Amino acid sequence: MRKLAAAVVAAGLFAGGIGVAAADSEHRLVMKTQGAAFVGTYQWDPANKVPSGLHVKGLLRDEVDNDGHNVYLRVKVEAYPWGEVRGVQRKDIRIDRVFSDGAVLKTKEIRMQVCLDRGSFRPDNCSRERLFARR
Repeated sequence: MRKLAAAVVAAGLFAGGIGVAAADSEHRLVMKTQGAAFVGTYQWDPANKVPSGLHVKGLLRDEVDNDGHNVYLRVKVEAYPWGEVRGVQRKDIRIDRVFSDGAVLKTKEIRMQVCLDRGSFRPDNCSRERLFARR
């Protein structure tokens, strides 16, 4: 009887672990605006990993090579000011970064958008802002 109970408990823990692994899997991420795009994946790192934040991997692309404008990924972590990951004109930049709040163990909220830098006289062309919130 004890062996049966131990087997049931082990099977339950294994099935529960599969559910947790599926919840933390990578999700596809596509953000586009006129002239710029980010295509990749995102995943929330587990709370016991330091830094625990949003892990983003993919390509930041300048989609119009001859326009003379740069592209960038705009990121806001929790209540901090907006930060940027700069791209390069006429090239794709590979990004593999964890965005996190160094003051807390578990980052809960990140906002992100991809933008085309159109210079100082015209406003930048940015995609719709996406909110990533940890459950």
